[in-house]
Amino acid sequence: MALTDDLPRLLDLIEGPMVAIRHDLHAHPELSFAEFRTSSVIRTRLEELGWRLEECPTETGAVATLEGAPGRRVMIRADIDALPVGEETGLAFSSETAGVMHACGHDVHTAAALGVADLLARLHEADELVGAFTLVFQPAEEGLGGARAMLERGLLEGRDVDYVIGAHVSSLGPVGFVAARPGVIMSEAHAFDIHLTGAGGHGAMASDVGNVVLAVSDLAPRLGEVVEGLSFEGTACACSAGVIRAGSAPNVVPRHASLSGTLRTFTDDQRVEALARLDALVASVASRFSVTADIDFTFSTPAVTNDVRALEIVAGALGNAPGVLYAEMGPVSPSDDVSELLNRVPGCYLFVGGAAPDGSSGMHHSPNFVVVDEACRVFAITLATGALALARN
Repeated sequence: MALTDDLPRLLDLIEGPMVAIRHDLHAHPELSFAEFRTSSVIRTRLEELGWRLEECPTETGAVATLEGAPGRRVMIRADIDALPVGEETGLAFSSETAGVMHACGHDVHTAAALGVADLLARLHEADELVGAFTLVFQPAEEGLGGARAMLERGLLEGRDVDYVIGAHVSSLGPVGFVAARPGVIMSEAHAFDIHLTGAGGHGAMASDVGNVVLAVSDLAPRLGEVVEGLSFEGTACACSAGVIRAGSAPNVVPRHASLSGTLRTFTDDQRVEALARLDALVASVASRFSVTADIDFTFSTPAVTNDVRALEIVAGALGNAPGVLYAEMGPVSPSDDVSELLNRVPGCYLFVGGAAPDGSSGMHHSPNFVVVDEACRVFAITLATGALALARN
């Protein structure tokens, strides 16, 4: 029997446990590099399913392997961390941790990857599994440092991998919709902190001169100037602030203020141009308000780039997958450090729809972000179908 014929039955078997795990993880979110409970849930489930746990190069996360008949060696990657966002969805399984939420769907990624582990284990038990598979549950994607940490600490050392596959759930697409594109699909990201220092003084005698509050307030809304006119195949680059810190009392002009933000570009030329513009903008603001300013770049990650051949294989297989409508998409401005893996091993990254049909899903990283449980099933279909196709090619 062809896998496409048997896949609905297998998915019916794994769906209940997969959704239960999703609910549990969603209710107990953990921040980057602090995903200890999450990692324990993952490792326990992998052992239950008969996967061999390998040494994980990071304190949190998990790595496990399963080998079938001779075939290609495929790595399946899922990210596991949550965000410092307070949940406002009203879901029955809402976060029980104040100020922390799975506001980007990594609970779905983790649960679906464990569903794939279940499905592949069933194929292995039936002597129908072809290929060698490594499941990587990566910590700290939201900080864009988890993949690099795993690689620097030896994730690929002594481990031959022919392909990598991963996916991201989307609150912007309907359930069943799966999309990707060859080449660059997500931007590169650079996170930065800008530190401003001025004279400080009494609030009753404040002026523009040396006033870091006015300087940082002027700087934040102007960050868009850094990428003005820069786009890639119709998608605009981005530069924005996420954190501003200044002051300790209403009647004191502080000496120090800071702004933290990110820059997103797609090409080398765009990066060079945008960084030069950022330097010029910060210098201009500092001069206008007679303050000093320094820029520190805290982390970065390359653009996510899909291998043409790998995506052809996966897209072809998804064309026959039940409940999946595959389409090609344009590039998007968010980033993902799966790029660190894809820069070393050919593979592909896809988007899987999970929007609530009533339009209540909310934007990624927002307190009302929601993706529906049905996304777990399509996510598992996508990863399993793609990984098995890669293993046979």
